[in-house]
Amino acid sequence: MRMSLADGSTFDASQFVSVTQFRTLIGENAVSAVSVVQRQVEAYNDRDLNRFVSTYSEKITVFRMPSIEPSIVGKAQLADFYATQRFNLPDLHAEIVNRIELGNKIIDHERVWGIRADAIEVAAVYEVAEGLIQRAWFFSPE
Repeated sequence: MRMSLADGSTFDASQFVSVTQFRTLIGENAVSAVSVVQRQVEAYNDRDLNRFVSTYSEKITVFRMPSIEPSIVGKAQLADFYATQRFNLPDLHAEIVNRIELGNKIIDHERVWGIRADAIEVAAVYEVAEGLIQRAWFFSPE
């Protein structure tokens, strides 16, 4: 397929693929999702709010199950919660016990210390698109 440019020149567009097609061909979406979530976990463990928040979409929506209403909506609310409720805890640390990749979803079994006297177990599901965490669901045994 020949395409014309504004200057009148032409080129063969059939040799090009879209960014989405390219990412699909090389499997970047799955790798990207894992790397985004891993960067988020590392920033969490470093209690680095700026790095942590940078892994999330401006429109992040966080659910604490079984509630169907989001507990956090938007990056500003996310930053405020973690600044005042998590990153001020000196013993805060998360260990990834198990991780499952399922397309653009990453499912982590996390063991978190520093919130309560004993470690808590959490299942976290992160949905990644466009290189950022768009939605997250947290499940706890309680």
